[in-house]
Amino acid sequence: MTGQTDLWTLGVIVGLAAVTVLTRCFFFILDKPWSLPAWAHRALHYAPVAALAGVVVPEVVMTQGHLVATWADARLFATATGAALYFWRRSVLLTLLGGMAVYLPLHLGLGW
Repeated sequence: MTGQTDLWTLGVIVGLAAVTVLTRCFFFILDKPWSLPAWAHRALHYAPVAALAGVVVPEVVMTQGHLVATWADARLFATATGAALYFWRRSVLLTLLGGMAVYLPLHLGLGW
């Protein structure tokens, strides 16, 4: 390694810095107040659920980059139990406790 940065790398760094500064300062640059359209405001209510699903679902249905090939997986049963408990009682604490109560015996006891 010679310690020199090529022109392409320098251009990418400057471009990413410009995009970051522009997007973070966008609301300060505008002269008048800006508000979201009603449809975008309604859509933002679903963003946390979509982000959580994007993180949790692959962790439940995949193992080492491949879909779970067998039903003998403790995560599947714990997820189904947790979802059923949540829809029954609407309690996040009960969902967590119930899911773990199913997951731990299956995972530690049966080795699933």
